[in-house]
Amino acid sequence: MPGGLTTMSMPWMRMPGQTWPGVAASFLAVWVVMMVAMMLPSLLPALWRYRRAVERTGEMRVGRLVTLVGTGYFFVWTVFGMAVFPLGVALVSVQVEHPALTSTLPIAIGIVVLMAGSLQFTAWKARHLAYCSESPGPGRALPAAARTAWRHGLRLGVHCSQCCVGLMAILLGLGVMDVRAMVVVAAAITVERLAPAGERVARATGVVVVGAGLFLIARAAGLG
Repeated sequence: MPGGLTTMSMPWMRMPGQTWPGVAASFLAVWVVMMVAMMLPSLLPALWRYRRAVERTGEMRVGRLVTLVGTGYFFVWTVFGMAVFPLGVALVSVQVEHPALTSTLPIAIGIVVLMAGSLQFTAWKARHLAYCSESPGPGRALPAAARTAWRHGLRLGVHCSQCCVGLMAILLGLGVMDVRAMVVVAAAITVERLAPAGERVARATGVVVVGAGLFLIARAAGLG
């Protein structure tokens, strides 16, 4: 790879014969598939809660509405990917234009991991996690309307993306195409979302991630 770039840079690079719109479309297609694979296990309970909330109104044919919720949810993640792509392209461009910066990449990744772990302990994280784990609340009834379903999916997606932003930053830092990293991050997201004590799980994950970040920084600095 030119300039010492690794395979983690591949999604952000234009190969010979490719156009930038083509690269963006390819990245977005892979991103959506990844998000569905990663987020669907933790989304299914939320869809079930929504279904029960709509059925309390007496509406029994709720399949279309549940599909709308899921579509709205993954639409938010698609927009998230559209924002991530130019950021990744810009970072790779900096590496290409300034190859000397490549040597600082391991420390930068360690800092990203450390910050992501620290985010797990914040009230901001806890608030979004609670919404993702409980919405709609117990005993609540929701109108059986397409607009309500779409808005519920969007709102759930916004809270979920904010809840997962730290863990997703780790995935992007380690390599968006790294299957092992994707599996680990997806497992962490699913467990903290579905566990009865999700906030405690999130904090325990934070301890592990902070430790990993400190280790990566120390190793990159030649201290490990």
